[in-house]
Amino acid sequence: MAGYFSVLLVLITLGSGLIWLLDHFMYAPKRKERIALAQGSSETPLAEGVISEIAPEPAIVEGAKSIFPMIAAITIFRSFIFEPFQIPSGSMMPTLLDGDFILVQKFTYGIKDPVWRSQLVEVGEPERGDVTVFKFPLDERIDFIKRIVGLPGDRIVYRNRQLYIQPNCTEGQTQQGNLVCGEYNKIKLDIVNRDEYKQGSMQLVRLTENLPGVGHDILINPQALEQTERYYQQQGTRRDEWVVPEDSYFAMGDNRNNSQDSRMWGFVPKANLVGKAVFIWMSFEFDNGPDSLLPGWVPTGVRFERLGNIQ
Repeated sequence: MAGYFSVLLVLITLGSGLIWLLDHFMYAPKRKERIALAQGSSETPLAEGVISEIAPEPAIVEGAKSIFPMIAAITIFRSFIFEPFQIPSGSMMPTLLDGDFILVQKFTYGIKDPVWRSQLVEVGEPERGDVTVFKFPLDERIDFIKRIVGLPGDRIVYRNRQLYIQPNCTEGQTQQGNLVCGEYNKIKLDIVNRDEYKQGSMQLVRLTENLPGVGHDILINPQALEQTERYYQQQGTRRDEWVVPEDSYFAMGDNRNNSQDSRMWGFVPKANLVGKAVFIWMSFEFDNGPDSLLPGWVPTGVRFERLGNIQ
């Protein structure tokens, strides 16, 4: 089921629309009849004040008529076209930073009803490298954002901070993009820098990871231990290996040592997909220190250089 705010928007839209329709087809004609009768018995046109006294429009109808077009447009836009989200953590650094405000394209993976999230129209499927918003499988009240790295049928290995993919190929297929069928492909990493980001006192290494058709940057903490004991253990595979089930996806954060993702809790069902993150429309800095007079939620600056398409 959708979040409370989405459900509330739909209820307000339906309620105001129903009030407007009932008035338009049932009560407004009766008011017009009363006005016409009064006008017929008067030699001069009736003043607006007199008309409002003879056939007053109820306040609830006036309110519904004023908000319905606006609230309906907002509901349609958020439910089927784009929905704004705020990035609350650093799990997708350096691609997305805490304080980024993004637009998520809702129709990329299909059109769903805004309340029960049932699939209405099939549109497309996630591709490797997509930055995707989805309902957290362990608590669907929470929205997660991660990068899709594994498609249905793929075999994924994450070992010693290195990603390997064996793609799910059809019979006779020898290659899928730049991935060779039938073998584990080591995803190429190129170092960008070693001094741009820190986790506490530890320097993070920024690298470019080259998924098929998508080059994107990730962060690695070379000093942190791989917490394989926390990995999701899929039956019949090694602890750091996973086979993506049908109609499911394997998602990882770009900040590899600071992300709760498919490595820890398993796969993203297709039904949980919300949409594809496509654009950063605003980015705020929140650098209020302990001695600051401003509360922590007050921005201290705007990162205009971050605005644009999400890679």
